[in-house]
Amino acid sequence: MSRVGKLPITVPQGVKVAINGGLINVEGPKGKLSCPTRPEVVINIKESEINVVPKDESKESNSFQGLYRQLVNNMVIGVSKGFSKTLMINGVGFRADLKANILTLNLGYSELIEVVLPQGITATVENPNKVTISGIDKQLVGQTCAEIRSLREPEPYKGKGIRYEDEVIRRKAGKTASAKK
Repeated sequence: MSRVGKLPITVPQGVKVAINGGLINVEGPKGKLSCPTRPEVVINIKESEINVVPKDESKESNSFQGLYRQLVNNMVIGVSKGFSKTLMINGVGFRADLKANILTLNLGYSELIEVVLPQGITATVENPNKVTISGIDKQLVGQTCAEIRSLREPEPYKGKGIRYEDEVIRRKAGKTASAKK
């Protein structure tokens, strides 16, 4: 059995969880999320606790138990607290600017790059080199950050590019002049 799947999910105050025809609906103070379920798992909702149980003892059912436990847990956390990731922009002249839901990035290319943020995602530019992406859907926040980061990934020599705040870039030494013998 899945170790993660066995753990119960506690539902905080103000969050409502319902199952309607194969769809899990979670509603909280920050918004609504829904996710389709699989027939391999059964989701039991008690007053302030959710348990995900496999339908049988097959390997597939056990793996779906852990997956759906984590998906439901992420939805509960998302509608109550939300998720956020911070991107750092390193490089001379590299900067970010936000107007409405369009993030404009100057990343050393000949033209500015404009990124239209998807619905449900908000961004804040704390200073020109620090962008925080937040939302209630963990997958969408991570995907948006990954797409922005892929525009100029950090390089190992000077560290220029877009990186996550907690990411460590392994630096390489550049070429050195060798003395002639």
